[in-house]
Amino acid sequence: MIKLSNISKRYRTSAGVRLVLDDVSMTFPSGKSIGILGLNGAGKSTLIRIIGDAEPADAGRVSCDGRISWPLGYAGGFQSSLTARENARFVARIYGEDPHYIEDFTYEFSELGSYFDVPLRSYSAGMRSRFAFSVSLACNFDYYLVDEALETGDARYKEKFRRAFEERRANASVILVSHNEQTVRRNCDMAAILHEGSLQLYDSIKEAMQNYQILQTRTH
Repeated sequence: MIKLSNISKRYRTSAGVRLVLDDVSMTFPSGKSIGILGLNGAGKSTLIRIIGDAEPADAGRVSCDGRISWPLGYAGGFQSSLTARENARFVARIYGEDPHYIEDFTYEFSELGSYFDVPLRSYSAGMRSRFAFSVSLACNFDYYLVDEALETGDARYKEKFRRAFEERRANASVILVSHNEQTVRRNCDMAAILHEGSLQLYDSIKEAMQNYQILQTRTH
C-alpha cells in the first residue's frame, strides 16, 4: 500500500500563497489501481510528483511497501547532457536492475534509432516523452504513476504502449491522473477527487465520476 500522512504543499504565486495539498492523509490499498480526478490547477500533478519522490512536500511523509515508479512520461529527472543509452544505464544502477536489459528494452521500445546515442537536450518533446515512457516500462515497479497521458506517438505506437502497459498492470497497481473518463474506467478500480487541497477516495468509480461532474458544473 501507499500511505500519505499529513501531506501539505504550498506555492508562492504573484497572487499570493496557494495551498494545493492541505494536511492530506490517505491510504491507497494494495492491489488496487486508482484514478485521481480534479479540476485544472487542483494539484494533481503535484500530488503525483510527491508520491513519486520527484518533488518534496512542505510537510508530511509518503510511505510504501513496494517500489514506486517516477511519473510515466516525466523527463525532468533525466540528465539532458547524457544520451538515452547513458540515462537508461543510470536508471538501471539506481533501481538495481540489469543494465543490459534496461538498455536493450528501452532502445527497442522507444524506436529512437540513432538518436538513442544523442544527448537528450537535442530531443523534441515527443522524443523525450517516448524515451521516458520506455525506460519506465523497462523497470519492474509495484506501483506505476501516470500523469495525464498514457500514450505518445502515432496510432501504431500508442497501441504498442497500451499492450505493454496492460502487461505491467497484471502484476502492479496504477495511480493515474487523467481528465479522460474512459482512461480512468479502463485502467482503474477506484477513484479519488482532489479539490481545494483535500483528497476524497471513492470505492466506486461511478460515484466518483458523478461527484466530479457535479463539481465541474458548479465551477462553470
